[in-house]
Amino acid sequence: MAFMRLGSKSDAFYHEGQTWNCTTGLPSDVTVKVGETSFFLHKFPLLSRSGLLKKLIADLSNDDGSSCVLQLHDVPGGDKTFELVTKFCYGVKIEVTASNVVSLRCASEYLQMNENYGEGNLIARTEAFFNEIFSNWSDSIKALQTCEEVKPYAEELHIVSRCIDSLAMKVCSEPNMFNKHVEGHDCSNNSAQDPALWNGISPESKSPPLGDNWWYEDLSLLCLPLYKRLILSIEAKGMKPENVAGSLIYYIRRFIPLMNRQASFNDKNSVNQGTTTNSTISEADQKALLEEIMGLLPNKKGVTPSKYLLRLLRAAMKLHASPSCIENLEKRIGSQLNQVELVDLLIPNMGHSVETLYDIDCIQRIIDHFMSIYQPGTSSASPCITEEGPLIAGTNALAPMTMVANLVDAYLAEVALDVNLKFPKFQALASAIPDYARPLDDDLYHAIDVYLKAHPWLIDSEREQFCRLMNCQKLSLEASTHAAQNERLPLRVIVQVLFFEQLRLRTSISSWLYVSENLENSQNNSGNLVFPSNNGTGPLDPKQGTENLKDLVSELEKECSCIRSELQKLAKTKKSWSILPRVFCRKHS
Repeated sequence: MAFMRLGSKSDAFYHEGQTWNCTTGLPSDVTVKVGETSFFLHKFPLLSRSGLLKKLIADLSNDDGSSCVLQLHDVPGGDKTFELVTKFCYGVKIEVTASNVVSLRCASEYLQMNENYGEGNLIARTEAFFNEIFSNWSDSIKALQTCEEVKPYAEELHIVSRCIDSLAMKVCSEPNMFNKHVEGHDCSNNSAQDPALWNGISPESKSPPLGDNWWYEDLSLLCLPLYKRLILSIEAKGMKPENVAGSLIYYIRRFIPLMNRQASFNDKNSVNQGTTTNSTISEADQKALLEEIMGLLPNKKGVTPSKYLLRLLRAAMKLHASPSCIENLEKRIGSQLNQVELVDLLIPNMGHSVETLYDIDCIQRIIDHFMSIYQPGTSSASPCITEEGPLIAGTNALAPMTMVANLVDAYLAEVALDVNLKFPKFQALASAIPDYARPLDDDLYHAIDVYLKAHPWLIDSEREQFCRLMNCQKLSLEASTHAAQNERLPLRVIVQVLFFEQLRLRTSISSWLYVSENLENSQNNSGNLVFPSNNGTGPLDPKQGTENLKDLVSELEKECSCIRSELQKLAKTKKSWSILPRVFCRKHS
């Protein structure tokens, strides 16, 4: 930390309780009261440096020469700052640093310590020292922090705005273009002799390379009003939205403990008990902080990681933030739902009437926001999100939708374990994703199976209603095989699964046989028929091509045989299923 030494005399004051006394040997002829502290001083050193004290002493002086008493309870910085001012007036050694220069500058202005009352007075000395402060990152941060103690005076003297401008310029410039730490530098002697040191750049002490987030931690030390003004200044100077969002998330994680962990039901219990675990500020202050930070987050889509948006949403629910704040978060999450991980989507239900373990309604709204952006034929009408360009229609637009379909199906499998989850909520979530977004329905089938297992009391009609959510024709061979042996599924559904799987196999076999027959006919009609090779770079023997096709047909026939064997096993375990062979015979005849 840079510092400046003033004065040359040894300390001539001693402290006794709430009083300060001078040891010069002369009797005190003026008493200055600052707060609860009384300073027994002498008139001449004070009136020779301070215009205010000179006026006050002149107004209160008596012809009899008795001591006068001055009341200075509103002096900036209080008794600690006035002690330093007094020592300066007496020529006693003091040290000006980034921690006290702001209060000294404000106090010197209040006491009218300008050049009319002595050359090199305190206003000029402290003002010159600010040049050293503003050239150094750490000192500028410290000075800005201390502005909160004397804020009205610091604002009037433009100290706050000058600190903010200095810091914002450093953040937006290359971090290695200035020296972040210049420890123990005395600017009172060599600053004028060494221009490099005066500008805060020392050839001997170069800072190591720093990342884009090197300034996050230091800014998190500021109070919210000062931090808000600084981050807005940084953004206005062209800082990347990703870094602005990163700093905001870093700041809020410092004060809201819920931001530093994933969802758990302990969070819900903490709300019901009204506790503020691991936090030094009240829930009301945390709520105000969260809403302020939300107003500062960049609107550009994707610059704030989805996991932190979801943690902000969870914290907003816990702290009972405003509906507009919660809606804003839900829309932001919905716009980038394809970037969300399942673990972050499991938000405990924090309502007073807890119907389900997880907040299904919130996730439903988030999915609806996503679909309003990505579903063809709809428009993106979210005022809190900005896009880099127009939405891409067609095949590319299906990529994020397919990712969200997989996410929703995985979410359904998690919440399906909740015995209180009713069919309408499950159905609404599953149906929110259009059928074309799911290349396969395997994950949806898994979620349905989990629900049926967790709700064994459902009757067959209810089970059939659940199974209508999936498309049996879009199950893979593995899923179809599992479904064919799943006793939790209704008989009608198992019949459909087996029928569609066998139909698919027969269609595949027929198509391969058709291709094989055409190849053989072509070979007979033309003895010079050339087949493409495996890599498309050379000829292939016609016999080899025919053999490959026959191998593929053979594999398909084996798969079909496996399905039939599974059907026979099922017929043995359930007599009621003896109807199956007749059904298939009628449908395939």
